[in-house]
Amino acid sequence: MSINGKAYIAGAYEHPTRKAPDKSVAQLHAECAVGALADAGLRKDDVDGYFCAGDAPGMGPLSMVDYMNLRVKHVDSTDIGGSSYIMAVGHAAEAIAAGKCSVALITLSGRPRSEGVQTGTAARPGNPQIADSPWESHFAPVTTNVYGMVAKRHMHQFGTTSEQLAWIKVAASHHAQWNEHAMLRNVVTVQEVLDSPMVSDPLHRLDCCIISDGGGALVVVKPEIARQLKRPLVKIMGAAEAPKGQMGGDVDLSYCGAAWSGPAAFAEAGVKPADMKYASIYDSFTITVLMQLEDLGFCAKGEGGRFVMDGNLISGVGKLPFNTDGGGLCNNHPANRGGITKVIEAVRQLRGEAHPKVQVPNCDLAVATGIGGLLGSRHGAATVVLGRE
Repeated sequence: MSINGKAYIAGAYEHPTRKAPDKSVAQLHAECAVGALADAGLRKDDVDGYFCAGDAPGMGPLSMVDYMNLRVKHVDSTDIGGSSYIMAVGHAAEAIAAGKCSVALITLSGRPRSEGVQTGTAARPGNPQIADSPWESHFAPVTTNVYGMVAKRHMHQFGTTSEQLAWIKVAASHHAQWNEHAMLRNVVTVQEVLDSPMVSDPLHRLDCCIISDGGGALVVVKPEIARQLKRPLVKIMGAAEAPKGQMGGDVDLSYCGAAWSGPAAFAEAGVKPADMKYASIYDSFTITVLMQLEDLGFCAKGEGGRFVMDGNLISGVGKLPFNTDGGGLCNNHPANRGGITKVIEAVRQLRGEAHPKVQVPNCDLAVATGIGGLLGSRHGAATVVLGRE
């Protein structure tokens, strides 16, 4: 069943806080929900579907539906890490197309900054729920190490350089300077990225995302409701998801799950990567962006380093503006499942509501895509294609 044109994003809201020591995760979820519903022009009682992931407290949707006093007939808490909320947009569209709900609320929040979480730099303890964990935990894998391993392999195999990766951070910083809520608003140079401390060779500190509190929410509705609201029409045209793991021992670090989710989403939407005016790309690390650019088809495999150079990702300068809010590298990364902000900024661009300094002219097609989990081992990928109607 194709979801192309079967659902629209009517509301989008990003929480302005970057540090919330006085708020609970549930409260941040609820505040994001209020903001997205207000943006859509809908009420809490209009919601009949609710979607969240592993960042939600307690029993996920059961706890949050109760906390927000929602009356829903459909819930979904599918979790594939950082790409969960990009995937949730597709799941919400599928549920609406199947008649399971008419107004789907999607919320995310987190407090890693207030809780002192060392995202990416603390060893992950062994998890008995992960089948391969007994064979991996004694190596004390750290997120940055696993991503650094992929970056090192890309450099060895394709000649990618640290300078090329640094251009991704430079582009994000050029956009973040116009975002009053961004954690890092200073424009950086390639040399400043290279001069920042090494975290996991070849990834420097500025190759890594920031750690923030915050969250966001989306409201997805059926077409009949979307056309009654006084908001620009943002149509969900295509969506796909894909897991990638150890492949039965046939490990190849040169590609990620976006190699499957991207082409499938573009095919459902009936468009090509070259048609995209704007790209929201999950940026836990600079290598995460480069890998997705290649696997989505914006450039050939191994050409990502050259593609991102010389400001090619900067709005108004390059061919493919990306993450015009500053992304996870500069703006916010409120939880390990922070991909919802990618969809929010894509919606802003399609509505013409991004900051004037970074708004893409005549933006009518956008893609939001993400990686969740560990790029160098098991991870999920999700891609959604959106269009302005």
